[in-house]
Amino acid sequence: MRRLRDLLVAVLALLLARLARRRGRRTRSERIVAPANGSTRGETAAAALLFAAALCAAAFVVVYGFDRLGDQTQLLGLALGLAFAFLAAALITIGKLLVAVEEQEDEYPEPAHPDDQEAIDQIARESAAPITRKKLLTTAGAAAGGALVAAAITPALSLGPWTDTSSLYRTPWRRGRGLVDGDGRPLAADDIGESFYTAYPEGASHDELGAPLVVVRLDPAALELPAERVDWAPEGIVAYSKICTHAACAVSLYRKPKFRPTQPRPALVCPCHYSTFDPARAAAVIFGPAGRPLPQLPVVIGPARELQAGGNLSGPVGPSFSGVRDRPANS
Repeated sequence: MRRLRDLLVAVLALLLARLARRRGRRTRSERIVAPANGSTRGETAAAALLFAAALCAAAFVVVYGFDRLGDQTQLLGLALGLAFAFLAAALITIGKLLVAVEEQEDEYPEPAHPDDQEAIDQIARESAAPITRKKLLTTAGAAAGGALVAAAITPALSLGPWTDTSSLYRTPWRRGRGLVDGDGRPLAADDIGESFYTAYPEGASHDELGAPLVVVRLDPAALELPAERVDWAPEGIVAYSKICTHAACAVSLYRKPKFRPTQPRPALVCPCHYSTFDPARAAAVIFGPAGRPLPQLPVVIGPARELQAGGNLSGPVGPSFSGVRDRPANS
């Protein structure tokens, strides 16, 4: 109890001392330091530099949004570099022209009375250069800071959609669309041997991420597809997305055993980081850093033995985060 009482007394004494200092500050009406004229030119220059920084940072966001501009990388670097250059110039201007600097060689004597300490505080306050356009500088600083934050956040939006993930499942594949080679010639079932083929959707752009496929023919007895995909591989012909689920490289290697009793089973291999997929088991990952199988396309053999898509791919193409991996693709 005694310690608690001593603590309360100490806190009360501290509050009373601060209150007395505030009262003494209010009663002091005479200036010790003569008023100084503010640097309106410095304030205008600092505000202009801050707004210029904001404009360049906003330009970075705009250029990033239009990803088809020529020399886009150079424009992005120029916009961001100028934004930081203008910001640095604004801070230098504020430091040189608006922040008061006082050099004192002699040490301040120990104050003998609270009024002496109060006088020192008043000298420090009155020696500061007055800023006459605080609202302008605050607005310019907020604009520059907000634009730079927006410029820093904008590239993160390219990591993937946060709310609507339907774009990850949009591909040119649909039921009845034919499979063609790189020259646009239709692929027939009889053209597919025990080798590796690249196919594209007929009548669609080959540049779309979900367009290219890898097509191989396997022994139907060796297939171990999920029950819902038993009719996706007629005559042992399977088709998977060509885009690796690790880093979006093109799966362009096919491991074909030359002596089946000793060599590993057939596999699709990505040359970038050697992710390896088993085409007989729904492109399950058997080696490498890929986190999930390649999406599979249901294959249908048409009336003229041409290969057609039986629907859309079984999952999102390329790398994807965990929140979208279990969502079924639309047929």
